Amino acid sequence: MLQALPHLSRRRALQGSTAAFVVLGLLLWWLLPMGESSPSGRMAFSTGVRNGVYERYGELLRTAISQDMPEVEVALLNSQGSQQNIERVATGKADFTIAAADAVETYRLEGASGADRLRGCARLYDDYVQLVVPRGSDIHSVADLRDKRVAVGQGRSGVRLIADRVLDAAGLDPVKDIEPVSAGIDTMPGLLKDGSIDAFFWSGGLPTTSVRELSEKMDIRLVKLGYLVDRLHQQGGASRYYRAATMPADAYPEAQQGSAVPTLAVANLLVTTDQADADLTAGLTRTVIDSRDHIGDEVHAAQLVDLRTALFTDPLPLHDGARRYYRSVKP
Repeated sequence: MLQALPHLSRRRALQGSTAAFVVLGLLLWWLLPMGESSPSGRMAFSTGVRNGVYERYGELLRTAISQDMPEVEVALLNSQGSQQNIERVATGKADFTIAAADAVETYRLEGASGADRLRGCARLYDDYVQLVVPRGSDIHSVADLRDKRVAVGQGRSGVRLIADRVLDAAGLDPVKDIEPVSAGIDTMPGLLKDGSIDAFFWSGGLPTTSVRELSEKMDIRLVKLGYLVDRLHQQGGASRYYRAATMPADAYPEAQQGSAVPTLAVANLLVTTDQADADLTAGLTRTVIDSRDHIGDEVHAAQLVDLRTALFTDPLPLHDGARRYYRSVKP
């Protein structure tokens, strides 16, 4: 025989509901990530020369950061390139930057101010070394640059480091055997076009907009550099970060005319210091990875950022905040 269930009083019903809400709240508290907070404040990010890949990447990354971390204000600082970028971060003049691995190692080997504080957040994309000449030029190798007017990057750029080492590997003195011209990618194409220089070195992601636009206005050619990789490695030190690479035939279709170009490449790193806030660093690293396809629509090299290799930031130890992010997404 069925028995009637006891009638619950209003007070007992309310007590039961309260208990249920407490249990639900404790469950949600347990499931939510611990130690995560929404970063806020101002971040100074050192980029590169105007019209360069670093500058455009920085602009697009700032937009992505504004969506992912809306309480973080990002100030972009133009620079001459990797060498100045590293010095700024190491000495507290900027919070984050992009720099080539060889420039980072050079700064460390020199024992420059704040070098021991530098930390990596992500390995980004590779820079490809590009030696650009007019198509009809008699320059077919680096050795042919002897007595030529050559733009070698600005004094504190990563391009200058690479150009000097490449020239040395080819048996040329970077000061005595050529007429070096200090210029960045913002002015190099115009100097080549008006005949003020005979060639220019550039190191950047593929394709670099300024080089592509020049190839559409002027008949240019890219000189092969890959054969110098062994001689570069013999220099020791930071030169070990250069590797042989190939510019695909479609990087600059007008200039390459269907031919791939053997050259040199070096990895770019997202760099900060051990003083950077862990939450902010984790958030920035996440944004870099999550925005790679969107940024890659304009800066094609950004599409090559790979989660599987991003944490390998040699020669820098990984920042604790970046490490926390990679652990959170580990399969």
